[in-house]
Amino acid sequence: MAWWYFLAGALIAFTAVWLKSRFFSFAAQAPDDYASRTEFDIRDVLNGPIVSEGVIFGPTGRVTSRFTARFDASWHGNTGKMTERFHYDSGNVQNRAWLLTLSDGGLIKAEADDVVGAGRGQQSGNAVFLAYKLKLSDQAGGHVLDTRDWMYLMPNGTIMNRSEFRKFGFKVADLIATMRPLTEAEQAGNAI
Repeated sequence: MAWWYFLAGALIAFTAVWLKSRFFSFAAQAPDDYASRTEFDIRDVLNGPIVSEGVIFGPTGRVTSRFTARFDASWHGNTGKMTERFHYDSGNVQNRAWLLTLSDGGLIKAEADDVVGAGRGQQSGNAVFLAYKLKLSDQAGGHVLDTRDWMYLMPNGTIMNRSEFRKFGFKVADLIATMRPLTEAEQAGNAI
C-alpha cells in the first residue's frame, strides 16, 4: 500500500509543478494576453539608434553581469536589420546582427549568426515575444540555450525587456534590460 501513497504524492507534485509552469510563471505568458493594449509595431519602435542597459542574473538569482549596449535598426517594408554592440562590466564586447521579418498577424521571424535555426515570435498589443535557441560563444562554453524574450512597450516609448534562458528545461539565467531611442545629445557625444 505504501507504493500507492508514493505514486499519489508524485502525481500531485507533478501536477502542481505543471500548473505553476503553465499558469503562474514567466513562461505562461502568451501574445494574446496583451492584444487589447497599445500597439507595439517593431518597425516603428525598434528603428534608428537605440541604447540599452541591463543586468543578467545567474541560476542562483544573483547578478552575474551588467551591460550597456548600442543598437542600430532600419526597416525596408517588413524586413529589418538590427545590429547590437554590448559592452559588459567584465570588459568583453559582443556584436550581433539580427535579420527580422514581420508577416501577417504580427508574426516575426528572427535570424542571427549565434541563433540556431530561426527564432519565431509575435507582436501583440504592447508586447513582443520571441523564442529562439541561442548558441553561446566558445569562451562561454558553447552551450545552446532555449531563450524566451519578452519586450513590453512603456507609455513613454521605453521598452522593458525580460529574457529567460534554459538548458535541458532548467533556468540558467534571466536578463532584464531597458531599450530606448538614443537622444541627440548622446548621439553627438558618441555615448555608449
